Amino acid sequence: MDFKDKSVLVTGSSRGIGWATARAFLDLGARVAVNGRTEQSVASAMAGMGGGDRLVAAPGDVGTVAGCEAIVGVAVDGLGGLDVLVNSAGVYSYATIEQCDETYWDRVLDINLKGTFFCTRSALPALRSGNGSVVNIASNAGLLGYGGSTVYCASKGGVVNLTRAMAIELAPDIRVNCVCPGWVDTDMARDHVKASDDPATARREIEEFAPMKRIATADEVAKAIAYLASDDAGFVTGVALPIDGGETAGR
Repeated sequence: MDFKDKSVLVTGSSRGIGWATARAFLDLGARVAVNGRTEQSVASAMAGMGGGDRLVAAPGDVGTVAGCEAIVGVAVDGLGGLDVLVNSAGVYSYATIEQCDETYWDRVLDINLKGTFFCTRSALPALRSGNGSVVNIASNAGLLGYGGSTVYCASKGGVVNLTRAMAIELAPDIRVNCVCPGWVDTDMARDHVKASDDPATARREIEEFAPMKRIATADEVAKAIAYLASDDAGFVTGVALPIDGGETAGR
C-alpha cells in the first residue's frame, strides 16, 4: 500500500486506534492531519509520531457540527486537499439502562454517530475532487448487542448502517467502509478493566471471549483501515469488517 502524496485526516488520533492509524498512514507516505480535543493532546500525539512537516494539527471537538466543520476545514487547508477521512473519534463507558440519562445519551451519540456523519459531510467537496475514501470506526457492538453498553451499541449500530447508506449515496465518487473491532488493547479497554471490581479477572475474561483467545492490537486495526482506504480496495465499499478474533462468527 502506497499513500505517498496522499492527504489523510484521522479524527480522534491523539490516542488509541486513531493514533495507531495516523502513524500507519504516515509510515505509508501520507500527509496526515491529527485530531484531538485540545491543542495539547494533538501536540503530544504528533511528537509521539516523530513530528515533521507531513503532520498537520487539527484540534477540535467532533461532538458539534461547528466542531466537525472546523476540524475538516483546518485539515483540508493544512494538507492542501483530502484523499482519506478516517472517523475514529469515539467514547465508551459501561452503563446500564437505568444509569443512562439524557446527558450520557447525548454525549455518546454526539461523538460516536453525529461526529461521524458531520465530519464526512464537511469533507465531501474535498473527497469528491479526488475520488476519496472514508473509513469509519464502528465496533462489533454495532453488530451484536451487549448488556451494559446499550447506548454505545446504539451509536455503533448507527455507524454501521450509516456507512452502508453513505456508500450507496456517494458511489461511485467516494468509497465508504467501516471496521468493527472487538476488544483492542488501548486506554479505553484498560480503563474499563481498571474500573471493574476485579481487574485481573476482567482482563482474563476479555482475553478468553474471542475464539483467538487474545485482545487485538491497535496496529492490527490500523492496518485494516489502511487497506480499506487504499487503491487495493478499489472495488470495496459499504463493508462492515469485523476485527474481533472471531467474536461475531458465532458460538
